Amino acid sequence: MSFVVIFCSSVVRLTSTRVVVFIAACLSVLAFHWHFHRGDVLLDGDAVAHINIARRVFDSKTPGPLHLGTVWLPLPHILIMPFVVSDWAWHTGFGGSIPSMVAYVFAVLGIFRLVREMQQEPRREADWAACIAGLIFGLNPNLLYLQSTAMTEALYLAFFIWAVVYFAEFADEGTSLKKHERTLRNCALCLAGGMLTRYDGWFAAGIMACAVVVVAWRRAAKRAPVAVAMGDVARVNRPLVSTAKFLMIVAAAPALWLAYNKIVFGNPLEFITGPYSARAIAQRGYQLWGIRPPGFHSLHTAIFYFLKTTELDTGQAWWGKVWLVLAAAGVVVVLVRARRLWPWLMLWIPLAFYPSSIAYAGASIHVPMWWPFSYYNLRYGLQLLPAIAVFSAAVIFLAARAIQGVWKWVPAVALGIGVLVSYNSIWSVPICLQEARVNSRTRVELESQLARVLERLPPASTILMYTGGHVGALQDADIPLRRVIWEGNHGDWKHALARRGLWEEALQDPARYADYAIGFDEDEVTVSAEKHGLRRIAEIDVSGQVHAVVYATSR
Repeated sequence: MSFVVIFCSSVVRLTSTRVVVFIAACLSVLAFHWHFHRGDVLLDGDAVAHINIARRVFDSKTPGPLHLGTVWLPLPHILIMPFVVSDWAWHTGFGGSIPSMVAYVFAVLGIFRLVREMQQEPRREADWAACIAGLIFGLNPNLLYLQSTAMTEALYLAFFIWAVVYFAEFADEGTSLKKHERTLRNCALCLAGGMLTRYDGWFAAGIMACAVVVVAWRRAAKRAPVAVAMGDVARVNRPLVSTAKFLMIVAAAPALWLAYNKIVFGNPLEFITGPYSARAIAQRGYQLWGIRPPGFHSLHTAIFYFLKTTELDTGQAWWGKVWLVLAAAGVVVVLVRARRLWPWLMLWIPLAFYPSSIAYAGASIHVPMWWPFSYYNLRYGLQLLPAIAVFSAAVIFLAARAIQGVWKWVPAVALGIGVLVSYNSIWSVPICLQEARVNSRTRVELESQLARVLERLPPASTILMYTGGHVGALQDADIPLRRVIWEGNHGDWKHALARRGLWEEALQDPARYADYAIGFDEDEVTVSAEKHGLRRIAEIDVSGQVHAVVYATSR
Protein backbone atom coordinates (compact mmCIF):
# COMPACT_ATOMS: atom_id res chain seq x y z
CA MET A 1 0.00 0.00 0.00
CA SER A 2 2.83 2.41 0.81
CA PHE A 3 4.19 1.63 -2.64
CA VAL A 4 1.00 3.02 -4.24
CA VAL A 5 0.84 6.03 -1.90
CA ILE A 6 4.40 7.06 -2.80
CA PHE A 7 3.63 6.99 -6.52
CA CYS A 8 0.30 8.75 -6.23
CA SER A 9 1.86 11.58 -4.22
CA SER A 10 4.49 11.98 -6.93
CA VAL A 11 1.76 12.21 -9.59
CA VAL A 12 0.09 15.07 -7.75
CA ARG A 13 3.32 17.07 -7.34
CA LEU A 14 4.90 16.81 -10.76
CA THR A 15 3.28 18.15 -13.90
CA SER A 16 5.57 16.22 -16.23
CA THR A 17 4.79 13.10 -14.25
CA ARG A 18 1.08 13.63 -14.83
CA VAL A 19 1.69 13.76 -18.56
CA VAL A 20 3.72 10.55 -18.48
CA VAL A 21 1.06 8.77 -16.43
CA PHE A 22 -1.71 9.97 -18.75
CA ILE A 23 0.09 8.83 -21.91
CA ALA A 24 1.06 5.48 -20.39
CA ALA A 25 -2.51 4.91 -19.21
CA CYS A 26 -3.87 5.69 -22.69
CA LEU A 27 -1.40 3.27 -24.29
CA SER A 28 -2.32 0.61 -21.75
CA VAL A 29 -6.06 0.94 -22.32
CA LEU A 30 -5.74 1.07 -26.11
CA ALA A 31 -3.51 -2.02 -26.17
CA PHE A 32 -5.90 -3.91 -23.91
CA HIS A 33 -8.88 -2.91 -26.04
CA TRP A 34 -7.05 -4.10 -29.17
CA HIS A 35 -6.11 -7.51 -27.75
CA PHE A 36 -9.32 -8.05 -25.77
CA HIS A 37 -11.55 -7.69 -28.81
CA ARG A 38 -9.31 -10.03 -30.82
CA GLY A 39 -9.47 -12.78 -28.22
CA ASP A 40 -5.79 -12.56 -27.26
CA VAL A 41 -6.16 -12.01 -23.51
CA LEU A 42 -6.70 -15.69 -22.61
CA LEU A 43 -4.48 -17.28 -25.26
CA ASP A 44 -1.56 -17.99 -22.96
CA GLY A 45 -2.16 -21.00 -20.71
CA ASP A 46 -0.20 -19.38 -17.89
CA ALA A 47 -2.51 -16.34 -17.95
CA VAL A 48 -5.54 -18.63 -17.64
CA ALA A 49 -3.86 -20.43 -14.74
CA HIS A 50 -3.05 -17.18 -12.90
CA ILE A 51 -6.67 -16.01 -13.12
CA ASN A 52 -8.04 -19.31 -11.87
CA ILE A 53 -5.55 -19.60 -9.01
CA ALA A 54 -6.82 -16.22 -7.82
CA ARG A 55 -10.46 -17.23 -8.33
CA ARG A 56 -10.27 -20.57 -6.55
CA VAL A 57 -9.14 -18.95 -3.28
CA PHE A 58 -12.75 -17.85 -2.67
CA ASP A 59 -14.68 -19.78 -5.37
CA SER A 60 -14.18 -23.37 -4.20
CA LYS A 61 -15.75 -26.12 -2.17
CA THR A 62 -12.87 -25.60 0.27
CA PRO A 63 -12.02 -21.87 -0.08
CA GLY A 64 -8.98 -20.40 1.60
CA PRO A 65 -5.32 -19.39 1.18
CA LEU A 66 -4.28 -23.03 0.67
CA HIS A 67 -5.34 -22.64 -2.95
CA LEU A 68 -2.56 -20.16 -3.71
CA GLY A 69 -0.57 -23.28 -4.60
CA THR A 70 3.18 -23.51 -5.03
CA VAL A 71 5.85 -22.82 -7.70
CA TRP A 72 4.17 -19.58 -8.78
CA LEU A 73 4.61 -16.85 -6.18
CA PRO A 74 1.45 -15.51 -4.50
CA LEU A 75 1.40 -11.73 -4.94
CA PRO A 76 0.06 -11.62 -8.56
CA HIS A 77 -2.83 -13.89 -7.57
CA ILE A 78 -3.58 -11.86 -4.45
CA LEU A 79 -3.70 -8.67 -6.54
CA ILE A 80 -5.92 -10.32 -9.18
CA MET A 81 -8.35 -11.71 -6.60
CA PRO A 82 -10.56 -8.60 -6.05
CA PHE A 83 -10.98 -8.15 -9.80
CA VAL A 84 -12.24 -11.69 -10.54
CA VAL A 85 -15.01 -11.66 -7.93
CA SER A 86 -17.21 -10.64 -10.85
CA ASP A 87 -18.14 -13.70 -12.92
CA TRP A 88 -17.91 -11.64 -16.11
CA ALA A 89 -14.43 -10.32 -15.27
CA TRP A 90 -13.30 -13.88 -14.50
CA HIS A 91 -14.96 -15.45 -17.54
CA THR A 92 -13.54 -12.89 -20.00
CA GLY A 93 -10.12 -12.51 -18.35
CA PHE A 94 -10.62 -8.77 -17.87
CA GLY A 95 -10.08 -8.98 -14.12
CA GLY A 96 -6.68 -10.59 -14.53
CA SER A 97 -5.49 -7.79 -16.81
CA ILE A 98 -6.14 -4.90 -14.41
CA PRO A 99 -3.10 -5.38 -12.11
CA SER A 100 -0.85 -5.82 -15.15
CA MET A 101 -2.13 -2.63 -16.74
CA VAL A 102 -1.66 -0.59 -13.56
CA ALA A 103 1.83 -2.05 -13.16
CA TYR A 104 2.67 -1.11 -16.76
CA VAL A 105 1.84 2.56 -16.04
CA PHE A 106 4.04 2.53 -12.93
CA ALA A 107 6.85 0.84 -14.87
CA VAL A 108 6.84 3.54 -17.57
CA LEU A 109 6.79 6.20 -14.86
CA GLY A 110 9.73 4.48 -13.14
CA ILE A 111 11.83 4.56 -16.31
CA PHE A 112 11.02 8.25 -16.75
CA ARG A 113 11.97 9.11 -13.17
CA LEU A 114 15.15 7.02 -13.18
CA VAL A 115 16.55 8.83 -16.23
CA ARG A 116 15.36 12.31 -15.28
CA GLU A 117 16.30 12.45 -11.61
CA MET A 118 19.82 11.10 -11.94
CA GLN A 119 21.15 13.26 -14.78
CA GLN A 120 23.13 16.42 -14.17
CA GLU A 121 21.46 18.08 -17.12
CA PRO A 122 19.23 21.12 -17.48
CA ARG A 123 15.69 20.12 -16.59
CA ARG A 124 14.49 20.41 -20.18
CA GLU A 125 17.19 18.14 -21.56
CA ALA A 126 16.74 15.67 -18.71
CA ASP A 127 13.00 15.54 -19.44
CA TRP A 128 13.71 14.83 -23.10
CA ALA A 129 16.10 12.02 -22.18
CA ALA A 130 13.55 10.56 -19.80
CA CYS A 131 10.79 10.80 -22.41
CA ILE A 132 12.88 8.97 -24.99
CA ALA A 133 13.66 6.21 -22.49
CA GLY A 134 9.98 5.99 -21.58
CA LEU A 135 9.02 5.68 -25.26
CA ILE A 136 11.55 2.91 -25.89
CA PHE A 137 10.14 1.00 -22.94
CA GLY A 138 6.44 1.82 -23.12
CA LEU A 139 5.85 1.48 -26.87
CA ASN A 140 7.25 -2.05 -27.07
CA PRO A 141 4.47 -4.15 -28.69
CA ASN A 142 5.38 -7.31 -26.75
CA LEU A 143 5.17 -5.49 -23.43
CA LEU A 144 1.88 -3.89 -24.45
CA TYR A 145 0.50 -7.34 -25.23
CA LEU A 146 1.67 -8.91 -21.98
CA GLN A 147 0.32 -6.02 -19.88
CA SER A 148 -3.07 -6.75 -21.47
CA THR A 149 -3.07 -10.22 -19.89
CA ALA A 150 -2.75 -11.78 -16.44
CA MET A 151 0.94 -12.60 -17.02
CA THR A 152 3.40 -11.46 -14.34
CA GLU A 153 5.99 -9.66 -16.48
CA ALA A 154 4.54 -6.14 -16.23
CA LEU A 155 4.03 -6.42 -12.47
CA TYR A 156 7.55 -7.67 -11.85
CA LEU A 157 9.12 -5.04 -14.12
CA ALA A 158 7.32 -2.31 -12.17
CA PHE A 159 8.74 -3.55 -8.87
CA PHE A 160 12.20 -4.11 -10.35
CA ILE A 161 12.42 -0.70 -12.02
CA TRP A 162 11.29 1.18 -8.93
CA ALA A 163 13.71 -0.81 -6.78
CA VAL A 164 16.50 0.46 -9.06
CA VAL A 165 15.06 4.00 -8.90
CA TYR A 166 15.19 4.04 -5.11
CA PHE A 167 18.55 2.28 -4.99
CA ALA A 168 20.00 4.91 -7.34
CA GLU A 169 18.68 7.70 -5.12
CA PHE A 170 20.04 5.97 -2.03
CA ALA A 171 23.49 5.59 -3.62
CA ASP A 172 23.60 9.25 -4.73
CA GLU A 173 26.00 11.19 -2.49
CA GLY A 174 24.16 14.44 -3.11
CA THR A 175 21.06 13.65 -1.05
CA SER A 176 20.45 13.99 2.67
CA LEU A 177 20.75 11.23 5.24
CA LYS A 178 17.00 11.37 5.89
CA LYS A 179 16.23 10.89 2.20
CA HIS A 180 18.73 8.03 2.03
CA GLU A 181 16.81 6.24 4.78
CA ARG A 182 13.46 6.84 3.09
CA THR A 183 14.63 5.67 -0.33
CA LEU A 184 16.29 2.60 1.19
CA ARG A 185 13.03 1.62 2.86
CA ASN A 186 11.12 2.10 -0.39
CA CYS A 187 13.73 0.06 -2.25
CA ALA A 188 13.27 -2.78 0.24
CA LEU A 189 9.49 -2.71 -0.20
CA CYS A 190 9.83 -2.85 -3.99
CA LEU A 191 12.30 -5.71 -3.78
CA ALA A 192 9.97 -7.58 -1.43
CA GLY A 193 7.12 -7.07 -3.90
CA GLY A 194 9.29 -8.35 -6.74
CA MET A 195 10.36 -11.37 -4.68
CA LEU A 196 6.71 -12.30 -4.15
CA THR A 197 6.00 -11.92 -7.87
CA ARG A 198 8.79 -13.76 -9.73
CA TYR A 199 11.91 -15.64 -8.71
CA ASP A 200 13.94 -13.16 -10.74
CA GLY A 201 13.36 -10.89 -7.77
CA TRP A 202 15.21 -13.21 -5.40
CA PHE A 203 18.36 -12.96 -7.48
CA ALA A 204 17.96 -9.20 -7.97
CA ALA A 205 17.39 -8.68 -4.24
CA GLY A 206 20.57 -10.60 -3.41
CA ILE A 207 22.64 -8.44 -5.77
CA MET A 208 21.12 -5.17 -4.57
CA ALA A 209 21.41 -6.18 -0.91
CA CYS A 210 25.16 -6.69 -1.35
CA ALA A 211 25.44 -3.32 -3.08
CA VAL A 212 23.45 -1.60 -0.33
CA VAL A 213 25.68 -3.06 2.38
CA VAL A 214 28.81 -1.86 0.57
CA VAL A 215 27.42 1.66 -0.01
CA ALA A 216 26.15 1.98 3.58
CA TRP A 217 29.43 0.73 5.05
CA ARG A 218 31.51 3.15 2.97
CA ARG A 219 29.17 6.02 3.84
CA ALA A 220 29.40 5.25 7.56
CA ALA A 221 33.20 5.02 7.37
CA LYS A 222 33.40 8.35 5.53
CA ARG A 223 31.22 10.14 8.08
CA ALA A 224 32.81 8.56 11.15
CA PRO A 225 35.71 11.06 11.66
CA VAL A 226 33.47 14.11 11.28
CA ALA A 227 30.70 12.65 13.46
CA VAL A 228 33.13 11.66 16.23
CA ALA A 229 34.72 15.12 16.18
CA MET A 230 31.26 16.67 16.57
CA GLY A 231 30.26 14.19 19.26
CA ASP A 232 27.40 12.83 17.09
CA VAL A 233 28.11 9.09 17.07
CA ALA A 234 24.48 8.32 16.21
CA ARG A 235 25.09 9.87 12.81
CA VAL A 236 27.54 7.06 12.07
CA ASN A 237 25.15 4.34 13.16
CA ARG A 238 22.07 5.60 11.29
CA PRO A 239 23.13 4.26 7.86
CA LEU A 240 23.94 0.89 9.41
CA VAL A 241 20.61 0.76 11.28
CA SER A 242 18.63 1.63 8.15
CA THR A 243 20.60 -1.02 6.24
CA ALA A 244 19.67 -3.61 8.88
CA LYS A 245 16.00 -2.67 8.48
CA PHE A 246 16.38 -2.95 4.71
CA LEU A 247 17.80 -6.47 5.02
CA MET A 248 15.01 -7.52 7.39
CA ILE A 249 12.29 -6.37 4.97
CA VAL A 250 13.98 -8.06 2.03
CA ALA A 251 14.51 -11.30 3.96
CA ALA A 252 10.88 -11.39 5.11
CA ALA A 253 9.53 -12.09 1.60
CA PRO A 254 11.35 -15.39 0.91
CA ALA A 255 10.95 -16.41 4.56
CA LEU A 256 7.18 -16.04 4.20
CA TRP A 257 7.11 -18.19 1.06
CA LEU A 258 9.36 -20.87 2.55
CA ALA A 259 7.16 -21.03 5.65
CA TYR A 260 4.01 -21.33 3.52
CA ASN A 261 5.48 -24.22 1.53
CA LYS A 262 6.59 -25.94 4.72
CA ILE A 263 3.15 -25.64 6.34
CA VAL A 264 1.09 -26.60 3.29
CA PHE A 265 3.32 -29.11 1.50
CA GLY A 266 5.65 -30.27 4.26
CA ASN A 267 8.67 -29.12 2.25
CA PRO A 268 9.93 -25.51 2.33
CA LEU A 269 11.56 -26.06 -1.10
CA GLU A 270 8.49 -27.58 -2.74
CA PHE A 271 8.56 -24.88 -5.42
CA ILE A 272 12.09 -26.01 -6.39
CA THR A 273 11.96 -29.78 -5.90
CA GLY A 274 8.23 -30.51 -6.24
CA PRO A 275 6.47 -32.17 -9.21
CA TYR A 276 5.44 -28.83 -10.75
CA SER A 277 8.82 -27.11 -10.49
CA ALA A 278 10.77 -26.03 -13.57
CA ARG A 279 13.38 -28.68 -12.84
CA ALA A 280 10.76 -31.45 -12.62
CA ILE A 281 9.06 -30.31 -15.84
CA ALA A 282 12.42 -30.28 -17.64
CA GLN A 283 13.19 -33.76 -16.35
CA ARG A 284 9.85 -35.13 -17.55
CA GLY A 285 10.49 -33.58 -20.96
CA TYR A 286 13.87 -35.31 -21.12
CA GLN A 287 12.33 -38.65 -20.16
CA LEU A 288 9.65 -38.24 -22.82
CA TRP A 289 11.78 -37.00 -25.71
CA GLY A 290 15.29 -38.03 -24.66
CA ILE A 291 16.62 -34.56 -25.62
CA ARG A 292 18.00 -31.88 -23.32
CA PRO A 293 16.77 -28.29 -23.92
CA PRO A 294 19.13 -25.80 -25.57
CA GLY A 295 21.59 -24.30 -23.12
CA PHE A 296 21.48 -27.22 -20.68
CA HIS A 297 24.73 -27.06 -18.68
CA SER A 298 26.11 -24.64 -21.28
CA LEU A 299 26.17 -21.06 -20.02
CA HIS A 300 27.61 -19.84 -23.33
CA THR A 301 24.69 -21.27 -25.32
CA ALA A 302 22.18 -20.07 -22.75
CA ILE A 303 23.46 -16.49 -23.07
CA PHE A 304 23.06 -16.60 -26.85
CA TYR A 305 19.48 -17.91 -26.60
CA PHE A 306 18.55 -15.28 -24.02
CA LEU A 307 19.99 -12.42 -26.07
CA LYS A 308 18.21 -13.79 -29.13
CA THR A 309 14.87 -13.51 -27.33
CA THR A 310 15.72 -9.90 -26.48
CA GLU A 311 16.41 -9.22 -30.16
CA LEU A 312 13.09 -10.77 -31.18
CA ASP A 313 11.23 -8.82 -28.51
CA THR A 314 12.58 -5.46 -29.70
CA GLY A 315 12.51 -5.71 -33.49
CA GLN A 316 12.76 -7.80 -36.62
CA ALA A 317 15.78 -8.24 -38.91
CA TRP A 318 18.75 -6.35 -37.49
CA TRP A 319 16.79 -3.93 -35.28
CA GLY A 320 17.12 -6.12 -32.21
CA LYS A 321 20.90 -6.18 -32.60
CA VAL A 322 20.94 -2.40 -32.98
CA TRP A 323 19.21 -1.96 -29.63
CA LEU A 324 21.61 -4.33 -27.86
CA VAL A 325 24.66 -2.61 -29.39
CA LEU A 326 23.30 0.84 -28.52
CA ALA A 327 22.60 -0.22 -24.93
CA ALA A 328 26.09 -1.74 -24.63
CA ALA A 329 27.55 1.53 -25.90
CA GLY A 330 25.49 3.32 -23.26
CA VAL A 331 27.15 1.21 -20.55
CA VAL A 332 30.59 2.26 -21.83
CA VAL A 333 29.59 5.93 -22.00
CA VAL A 334 28.17 5.85 -18.46
CA LEU A 335 31.25 4.18 -17.02
CA VAL A 336 33.61 6.59 -18.78
CA ARG A 337 31.75 9.91 -18.69
CA ALA A 338 29.06 9.62 -15.98
CA ARG A 339 30.21 7.25 -13.28
CA ARG A 340 27.68 8.64 -10.82
CA LEU A 341 25.07 6.74 -12.84
CA TRP A 342 26.61 3.36 -11.93
CA PRO A 343 23.43 2.24 -10.08
CA TRP A 344 21.81 1.94 -13.51
CA LEU A 345 23.96 -1.14 -14.04
CA MET A 346 21.50 -3.01 -11.80
CA LEU A 347 19.16 -3.06 -14.80
CA TRP A 348 21.46 -5.69 -16.36
CA ILE A 349 20.83 -8.22 -13.56
CA PRO A 350 18.54 -10.34 -15.82
CA LEU A 351 21.54 -10.96 -18.10
CA ALA A 352 23.09 -12.93 -15.24
CA PHE A 353 19.92 -14.56 -13.90
CA TYR A 354 18.26 -16.02 -16.99
CA PRO A 355 21.23 -17.72 -18.68
CA SER A 356 22.16 -19.22 -15.29
CA SER A 357 18.60 -20.49 -14.84
CA ILE A 358 18.59 -22.00 -18.32
CA ALA A 359 21.94 -23.70 -17.86
CA TYR A 360 21.53 -25.00 -14.32
CA ALA A 361 17.97 -24.59 -12.97
CA GLY A 362 15.71 -26.21 -15.56
CA ALA A 363 14.41 -23.07 -17.28
CA SER A 364 14.19 -23.20 -21.06
CA ILE A 365 13.93 -20.91 -24.08
CA HIS A 366 13.04 -21.96 -27.64
CA VAL A 367 13.35 -19.58 -30.58
CA PRO A 368 11.77 -20.39 -33.96
CA MET A 369 14.93 -19.95 -36.07
CA TRP A 370 17.23 -22.04 -33.86
CA TRP A 371 16.93 -25.63 -32.69
CA PRO A 372 14.41 -26.95 -31.67
CA PHE A 373 12.65 -24.43 -33.96
CA SER A 374 9.67 -23.69 -31.73
CA TYR A 375 8.27 -20.97 -29.46
CA TYR A 376 8.76 -21.11 -25.70
CA ASN A 377 9.35 -18.43 -23.05
CA LEU A 378 10.23 -15.75 -25.59
CA ARG A 379 8.91 -13.16 -23.15
CA TYR A 380 12.04 -13.63 -21.01
CA GLY A 381 13.90 -11.22 -23.30
CA LEU A 382 11.68 -8.35 -22.14
CA GLN A 383 13.51 -8.38 -18.81
CA LEU A 384 16.34 -6.49 -20.53
CA LEU A 385 13.97 -3.88 -21.97
CA PRO A 386 14.51 -1.44 -19.04
CA ALA A 387 18.29 -1.64 -19.54
CA ILE A 388 17.93 -1.11 -23.28
CA ALA A 389 15.60 1.87 -22.79
CA VAL A 390 17.71 3.61 -20.15
CA PHE A 391 21.17 3.05 -21.65
CA SER A 392 20.09 3.78 -25.22
CA ALA A 393 18.69 7.11 -24.08
CA ALA A 394 21.82 7.75 -22.01
CA VAL A 395 24.27 7.22 -24.86
CA ILE A 396 22.31 9.57 -27.13
CA PHE A 397 21.99 12.40 -24.64
CA LEU A 398 25.45 12.11 -23.14
CA ALA A 399 26.86 12.20 -26.66
CA ALA A 400 24.63 15.15 -27.57
CA ARG A 401 26.29 17.28 -24.89
CA ALA A 402 29.26 17.64 -27.22
CA ILE A 403 27.07 19.07 -30.00
CA GLN A 404 26.29 22.79 -30.12
CA GLY A 405 23.20 24.61 -31.29
CA VAL A 406 20.08 23.09 -32.75
CA TRP A 407 22.02 20.07 -34.03
CA LYS A 408 22.22 18.69 -30.50
CA TRP A 409 18.63 17.47 -30.89
CA VAL A 410 19.38 15.43 -34.02
CA PRO A 411 20.46 12.27 -32.09
CA ALA A 412 17.26 12.38 -30.03
CA VAL A 413 15.08 12.77 -33.11
CA ALA A 414 16.95 9.94 -34.84
CA LEU A 415 16.46 7.69 -31.82
CA GLY A 416 12.75 8.52 -31.69
CA ILE A 417 12.37 7.61 -35.36
CA GLY A 418 14.32 4.42 -34.71
CA VAL A 419 11.86 3.46 -31.95
CA LEU A 420 8.88 3.86 -34.28
CA VAL A 421 10.49 2.00 -37.20
CA SER A 422 11.80 -0.83 -35.03
CA TYR A 423 8.53 -1.45 -33.22
CA ASN A 424 6.50 -1.06 -36.39
CA SER A 425 8.35 -4.12 -37.74
CA ILE A 426 6.82 -6.28 -34.97
CA TRP A 427 3.57 -4.43 -34.29
CA SER A 428 1.26 -6.60 -36.45
CA VAL A 429 2.04 -9.81 -34.53
CA PRO A 430 4.48 -9.38 -31.62
CA ILE A 431 6.60 -12.48 -31.06
CA CYS A 432 5.09 -13.08 -27.60
CA LEU A 433 1.59 -13.01 -29.08
CA GLN A 434 2.76 -15.27 -31.89
CA GLU A 435 4.07 -17.72 -29.30
CA ALA A 436 0.75 -17.67 -27.47
CA ARG A 437 -1.18 -18.32 -30.68
CA VAL A 438 1.05 -21.16 -31.84
CA ASN A 439 1.18 -22.94 -28.49
CA SER A 440 -2.50 -22.46 -27.59
CA ARG A 441 -4.10 -23.56 -30.85
CA THR A 442 -4.81 -27.19 -29.91
CA ARG A 443 -5.33 -26.43 -26.21
CA VAL A 444 -7.97 -23.80 -26.97
CA GLU A 445 -9.69 -26.18 -29.39
CA LEU A 446 -9.84 -28.96 -26.78
CA GLU A 447 -11.11 -26.60 -24.07
CA SER A 448 -13.71 -25.07 -26.41
CA GLN A 449 -15.11 -28.48 -27.34
CA LEU A 450 -15.12 -29.59 -23.71
CA ALA A 451 -16.79 -26.33 -22.66
CA ARG A 452 -19.63 -26.96 -25.13
CA VAL A 453 -20.23 -30.35 -23.48
CA LEU A 454 -20.08 -28.86 -19.98
CA GLU A 455 -22.60 -26.15 -20.87
CA ARG A 456 -25.20 -28.88 -21.48
CA LEU A 457 -24.82 -30.34 -17.99
CA PRO A 458 -27.45 -29.49 -15.33
CA PRO A 459 -26.67 -26.11 -13.67
CA ALA A 460 -26.47 -27.53 -10.14
CA SER A 461 -24.36 -30.60 -10.99
CA THR A 462 -21.00 -31.31 -9.34
CA ILE A 463 -17.97 -32.21 -11.46
CA LEU A 464 -14.90 -34.24 -10.50
CA MET A 465 -11.92 -33.02 -12.55
CA TYR A 466 -8.17 -32.58 -12.45
CA THR A 467 -7.81 -28.88 -13.30
CA GLY A 468 -4.03 -28.59 -13.62
CA GLY A 469 -4.05 -28.75 -17.39
CA HIS A 470 -7.41 -27.52 -18.71
CA VAL A 471 -9.13 -25.34 -16.15
CA GLY A 472 -9.82 -22.98 -19.05
CA ALA A 473 -12.70 -25.25 -20.12
CA LEU A 474 -14.54 -24.43 -16.90
CA GLN A 475 -13.83 -20.73 -17.35
CA ASP A 476 -14.99 -20.88 -20.97
CA ALA A 477 -18.21 -22.65 -19.94
CA ASP A 478 -18.68 -20.14 -17.10
CA ILE A 479 -18.93 -22.92 -14.51
CA PRO A 480 -18.08 -21.69 -10.99
CA LEU A 481 -15.19 -23.55 -9.40
CA ARG A 482 -17.32 -24.24 -6.33
CA ARG A 483 -19.17 -26.80 -8.46
CA VAL A 484 -15.91 -28.67 -9.09
CA ILE A 485 -14.02 -31.17 -6.95
CA TRP A 486 -10.41 -30.72 -7.98
CA GLU A 487 -6.97 -31.81 -6.81
CA GLY A 488 -6.62 -28.96 -4.30
CA ASN A 489 -9.78 -29.77 -2.30
CA HIS A 490 -8.13 -31.12 0.84
CA GLY A 491 -10.43 -29.31 3.25
CA ASP A 492 -8.23 -27.66 5.87
CA TRP A 493 -4.62 -27.28 6.98
CA LYS A 494 -4.54 -30.66 8.69
CA HIS A 495 -5.89 -32.48 5.66
CA ALA A 496 -3.54 -30.56 3.37
CA LEU A 497 -0.54 -31.86 5.27
CA ALA A 498 -1.94 -35.38 5.31
CA ARG A 499 -2.91 -35.18 1.62
CA ARG A 500 -6.34 -36.48 2.60
CA GLY A 501 -9.58 -34.67 2.01
CA LEU A 502 -12.49 -34.15 -0.36
CA TRP A 503 -10.43 -34.84 -3.50
CA GLU A 504 -9.11 -38.17 -2.26
CA GLU A 505 -12.51 -39.25 -0.94
CA ALA A 506 -14.20 -38.38 -4.24
CA LEU A 507 -11.69 -40.50 -6.13
CA GLN A 508 -12.48 -43.42 -3.83
CA ASP A 509 -16.24 -43.08 -4.41
CA PRO A 510 -17.01 -40.68 -7.30
CA ALA A 511 -20.72 -41.48 -7.46
CA ARG A 512 -21.18 -40.35 -3.87
CA TYR A 513 -19.57 -36.93 -4.29
CA ALA A 514 -19.98 -35.92 -7.96
CA ASP A 515 -22.56 -36.08 -10.72
CA TYR A 516 -20.00 -36.07 -13.53
CA ALA A 517 -16.30 -36.75 -13.91
CA ILE A 518 -13.83 -35.57 -16.54
CA GLY A 519 -10.70 -37.60 -17.24
CA PHE A 520 -7.68 -36.70 -19.36
CA ASP A 521 -5.69 -39.66 -20.70
CA GLU A 522 -4.71 -41.83 -17.73
CA ASP A 523 -5.00 -39.29 -14.94
CA GLU A 524 -6.37 -40.10 -11.48
CA VAL A 525 -9.95 -39.28 -12.46
CA THR A 526 -9.81 -41.60 -15.47
CA VAL A 527 -8.39 -44.43 -13.39
CA SER A 528 -11.11 -43.97 -10.75
CA ALA A 529 -13.89 -43.68 -13.35
CA GLU A 530 -12.84 -46.82 -15.18
CA LYS A 531 -12.41 -48.70 -11.90
CA HIS A 532 -15.93 -47.85 -10.81
CA GLY A 533 -17.45 -48.49 -14.25
CA LEU A 534 -18.75 -44.97 -14.85
CA ARG A 535 -20.70 -44.37 -18.02
CA ARG A 536 -19.02 -42.41 -20.81
CA ILE A 537 -21.26 -39.68 -22.23
CA ALA A 538 -18.75 -37.76 -24.37
CA GLU A 539 -15.23 -38.13 -25.73
CA ILE A 540 -13.07 -35.40 -27.21
CA ASP A 541 -10.01 -35.96 -29.38
CA VAL A 542 -7.87 -33.06 -30.59
CA SER A 543 -4.60 -33.75 -32.38
CA GLY A 544 -1.63 -32.92 -30.17
CA GLN A 545 -3.70 -32.87 -26.98
CA VAL A 546 -4.76 -35.36 -24.32
CA HIS A 547 -7.83 -37.53 -24.84
CA ALA A 548 -10.73 -36.17 -22.76
CA VAL A 549 -13.67 -38.26 -21.55
CA VAL A 550 -16.78 -37.03 -19.74
CA TYR A 551 -18.37 -39.60 -17.41
CA ALA A 552 -21.75 -39.68 -15.71
CA THR A 553 -21.62 -41.15 -12.22
CA SER A 554 -25.30 -42.23 -12.19
CA ARG A 555 -26.60 -45.16 -14.19
